[in-house]
Amino acid sequence: MKTPHPLSRRDFLRTGALLAASPLLAQDVVKLPFENGERELVKYPQKRALIRLTSRPPQLETPFTVFNEGITTPNDAFFVRYHLGGSPPPREVLTADAFRVQVLGKVKAPLKLSVEELRAQFEPVEVVAVNQCSGNSRGFFQPRVPGGQLGHGAMGNAKWRGARLKDVLEKAGLAAEAKQVLFNGLDAPPAPKVPDFVKAIDVEQALDPDILLAYEMNGEALPWLNGFPLRLVVPGHYGTYWVKHLHEITVVDEQFKGFWMDPAYRIPATECAAIEPGTAPKSTIPISRFNVRSFITSHSDGAQLTSGRDELIRGIAFDGGHGIREVLFSDDNARRWRAAELGKDLGRFSFREWSLTFTPKRLGILKLRCKATNRLGQSQPLDPLWNPAGYMRNVVETVSVTVQKS
Repeated sequence: MKTPHPLSRRDFLRTGALLAASPLLAQDVVKLPFENGERELVKYPQKRALIRLTSRPPQLETPFTVFNEGITTPNDAFFVRYHLGGSPPPREVLTADAFRVQVLGKVKAPLKLSVEELRAQFEPVEVVAVNQCSGNSRGFFQPRVPGGQLGHGAMGNAKWRGARLKDVLEKAGLAAEAKQVLFNGLDAPPAPKVPDFVKAIDVEQALDPDILLAYEMNGEALPWLNGFPLRLVVPGHYGTYWVKHLHEITVVDEQFKGFWMDPAYRIPATECAAIEPGTAPKSTIPISRFNVRSFITSHSDGAQLTSGRDELIRGIAFDGGHGIREVLFSDDNARRWRAAELGKDLGRFSFREWSLTFTPKRLGILKLRCKATNRLGQSQPLDPLWNPAGYMRNVVETVSVTVQKS
């Protein structure tokens, strides 16, 4: 495999100009299936036309049909999520000559490493893992909640390659009093009073060998809008922890109190992170691992089927890293279920494809549903759960199709 090269200065000049002009590159308009769901399809640098939620900062959702193209999500179709108005960071600080990631704080030997030094000094590791925004599918919440009104496309599955965070921390040498590890990217806040986007995990979790400092995505250098040249990959956990343009890792001896850990990105401290719609939680905890999800990808609402003709139904399922045990399918409003065939297993953090052949016999509108169960026995509710931030939707989703005579 050819070694990917970072974008040159000329490339960044070109992509910077395109990014500034991106509002002029609208291709079409899509209507997501909820109130105020009309969105433009827009091409950004290194991206095909994606669903634009906001332009400053860029928030781009993957059109759902992409998930039927294959088990991994192409780089040019992968969703984009930023929090700070000045994002993405200036191209000048991302060139190979300028970029360094530092390891600071409660360590015995602080480090400053280029991407090439990460490649040369640490064992390269690969993992296929889903990155999913905490608010994926928020637009479907009822009652409605504030925040980005996303459809189902704020997720993607990729093969990530990089150095283990554990190996880098061990080279730096953790001090005995180390408690948490902080991660900061180069997407700086646009004004002094805006909190910088800094995330924290406990030292015990930071030493998990699955967590990577990733410099490749699907065999290529990370796209600019997905964290070039280095990002944190925390398999099985929501994308809020996957810090992009990662340039500073700081080990601290106390619980971090930054805005993006508290009050932001917190869920009710209840079973299933849910409360009664319209109420407020008594206490909260930081969002962490994915719950179980599954989708039908081969058919969309309004599809026309023919009575007596076989239909191949395909889809995907995933969870927070325990692995998918089974996927069930129903065509009769969830009264009866039958097992689908699971596809190739690319690892416990990956999408798992599933499929089955279905022969519709009843005319009219059918409600197709799928329900996944992981290896711990965790599954999906038939009725949607609710929380005030619109996080962690994992209801059994429905696709309505119409069956006509042959």
